[in-house]
Amino acid sequence: MSYQAPLKDMLFAMQELAGLGTVTALPGMEDYDLDTAQAVLEESAKFCQDVVAPLNWEGDKNPSSWKDGVVTTTPGFKEAYAQFAEGGWQGVIHPTEFGGQGFPKLVATPCAEMLHAASLSFALCPMLTDGAIEALLVAGSDELKDKFAAKLISGEWTGTMNLTEPQAGSDLAAVRTRAEPQPDGTYKVFGTKIFITYGEHDMTENIVHLVLARVPGAPEGVKGISLFVCPKFLVNDDGSLGARNDAWCVSIEHKLGIKASPTAVLQFGDHGGAVGYLVGEENRGLEYMFIMMNAARFAVGMQGIAVADRAYQKAVGFARDRLQSRDLAGSDGPVAIIHHPDVKRMLLTMRAHVEGARALAYVAAGISDVAHHATDAAERAQSQAVYEYLVPVVKGFSTDMSIEMASLGVQVHGGMGFIEETGAAQHYRDARILTIYEGTTAIQANDIVGRKTLRDKGAVALALCARIAMTEQDLAAHNDADCTAMREALSQGRAALEESIAFIVAHGKSDPKVVYAGAVNYLKLAGVVLCGWQMARAMMLAQDQMARDPAFFEAKLITARFYADSVLPQAAALAQSIHQAGVSTNRMSVDLF
Repeated sequence: MSYQAPLKDMLFAMQELAGLGTVTALPGMEDYDLDTAQAVLEESAKFCQDVVAPLNWEGDKNPSSWKDGVVTTTPGFKEAYAQFAEGGWQGVIHPTEFGGQGFPKLVATPCAEMLHAASLSFALCPMLTDGAIEALLVAGSDELKDKFAAKLISGEWTGTMNLTEPQAGSDLAAVRTRAEPQPDGTYKVFGTKIFITYGEHDMTENIVHLVLARVPGAPEGVKGISLFVCPKFLVNDDGSLGARNDAWCVSIEHKLGIKASPTAVLQFGDHGGAVGYLVGEENRGLEYMFIMMNAARFAVGMQGIAVADRAYQKAVGFARDRLQSRDLAGSDGPVAIIHHPDVKRMLLTMRAHVEGARALAYVAAGISDVAHHATDAAERAQSQAVYEYLVPVVKGFSTDMSIEMASLGVQVHGGMGFIEETGAAQHYRDARILTIYEGTTAIQANDIVGRKTLRDKGAVALALCARIAMTEQDLAAHNDADCTAMREALSQGRAALEESIAFIVAHGKSDPKVVYAGAVNYLKLAGVVLCGWQMARAMMLAQDQMARDPAFFEAKLITARFYADSVLPQAAALAQSIHQAGVSTNRMSVDLF
């Protein structure tokens, strides 16, 4: 089954759950109303469905290749990227002063989801470019912005983030790449960077590498890291390309999934030093890189939602067509497997998780828009704090979920799912990287425990719980069987989350190893409950608007009820493990493994 962008659900989540009207009432956002947003999403859907999606399987069969330092991308990628750039899609969210479209994050997010669903491998290139643009706009000098930002936003050039090294992994304190200052104000960069997505390719004439490195005399650890722009080709004062920089791709990785995306090993400075331009101030590189990282983490969460939805759509298509066994209620012959209860259970599990995660991510995007554009400083600060709490949930929960849902997609296909020609296995393989890059699930979990819960003694998390409690009151006012079931399940989930927040705050400093042993389950608990909150809101809206679109809203209501019955009950078990499992985890000494 070919990919079909779920426009109706996207628009519902944008307008009804994430508050598009509130966002477009913000200063500078007035031109991006529902009609405009719908038109943008429809054009994005056409491009993703017609141009990018057909390349997804091709990229899996014919990955990017490396020879003598040159990377050739999958046939069709270069042409599709040219159309992507020509359509202005790279600049959707970026400022108009540098040639972007200036759309709210809430409108750009569904466009990104569609692109990722069409082809994860293709979408990784613009995703990393978005992060490079954001870091430059926030921390770069006017000179750097003038030299690089417009070409990145137009899609004429692409961007990368160069963090880790062979000896470092996720521990950036171990970065050894060095940058030596030069008399002309530039630096010479020397070192090796690994796992660089689209670090080399043939789709654009220049690649702008953002590189973490140490200057002479820098403090040890993460406090001594600086950030540099090292373009593949140097840029002349008139904007034309100059000499080739001393930054070379020495190999690309052979991977389980996302095979069409070239994951490069880059070598800087083997021929005299790569010219680098300092971003911001020395020794503040990690701070600047986290601008890229946070943008990328939210985007990776959207990748999880996207691949889960693509796997769901494929599973539904197969289940409608595959005839096998008689209906349990009786039939003359075999029926399509979509009639069988367990297949419906698997499909509903996939659908409920995708819709819940999508709604939460869109709500987070809307909150980010308020944080950036509201006139009241207190409202901006409060919204930013909520958004920052939600980012590790969107990233960690949605990517974990994507692996499970893609696996269910294989299961729906049965034996044919294990065979590559059906394409179901590709989604499973592609999804597997999502819990690893841009910070593993454990890193996201440590973040939500340490920076987002302990630091403010659970204030933001408990404020979200208070909002969930208000939704429970609304459910009680509806007073029907579906809303009653949802209210009971959501209330128990919220209580489990509140108890876990209290446990973390009480023991985070006195017994950190016990608390952090349960960090991933705390992140998952937050995801289960917060997505359930959005499903509860969707349930009530579906009831209220049923007459407007009976088929869509009946499916929405039933999916929400399934979430209440089958997903939210996991919250109590997760909370129990958070409170108890850390003791046995830490009791096990390393020599007993």
